[in-house]
Amino acid sequence: MSDEWTAEESARRWDSHAAGLTSRYTAQGDVHREVLLNPALLALLGAVGGKRMLDAGCGEGYLSRMLARAGASVVAVDYSRKMIEIAGVKTPADLVIDYRHANCEDLAFLDDGSVDVVVSNMVLQDLPAYEAAINEAYRVLVPGGVFIFSILHPCFSTPGSGWVKNDDGRNLHWSVDGYFDEAAIDLEWPRGAQDGILYFHRTLTSYFEAVRRAGFAVDALVEPKPSEEMLAKYPEFGDDLRMCHFMVLKAIKP
Repeated sequence: MSDEWTAEESARRWDSHAAGLTSRYTAQGDVHREVLLNPALLALLGAVGGKRMLDAGCGEGYLSRMLARAGASVVAVDYSRKMIEIAGVKTPADLVIDYRHANCEDLAFLDDGSVDVVVSNMVLQDLPAYEAAINEAYRVLVPGGVFIFSILHPCFSTPGSGWVKNDDGRNLHWSVDGYFDEAAIDLEWPRGAQDGILYFHRTLTSYFEAVRRAGFAVDALVEPKPSEEMLAKYPEFGDDLRMCHFMVLKAIKP
């Protein structure tokens, strides 16, 4: 792993792409969040009214706004200052969300046992010190508190993974390799960008062990796939029944 691939460097890259990546976001985020991630996250969260919640790695804040509208009291943090600025602009004045520029690896501004739920949506894979972020989630939760996080599925998002296509461009199968090679990957995404987003690939075992060592008890694991309703709306997601892009885990602080 390059010494330059730090949380600061990762945040700098998100800053540089924040406006472009979020320009097409709807109230549901991007289409992958609408089709795959949001249904899984919201089902695991259940009723959030009256709960104190931390959106750990909020990005432009769409999930924070969904939770606040459902009655939660929301603190939202992101290490990209630009994302926090965009979140503030997109949030109506009558919707109270406490946005903070902070790294999920160090949430010193939050007291021990100060929130009921921590949700971290597509964030841990962007952090070099992911174990510190998981430990921080444990610290700030009340006993019995819930930690839910989503990530790129480690088994299918390996270095060089992707669809193998035929001459007509049809997807034949999804190729994976180098699964056990835990490394920072300089993604060529967004397409055409000089500096893409950094992705820190780890095995499923590494994530599970980090959760266990922090003290959590794993409650549920979901590998999201598109519903019939979503396939009717977005038929291009049919190939997402052949492999799995994401993984969502729910853990409880005893």
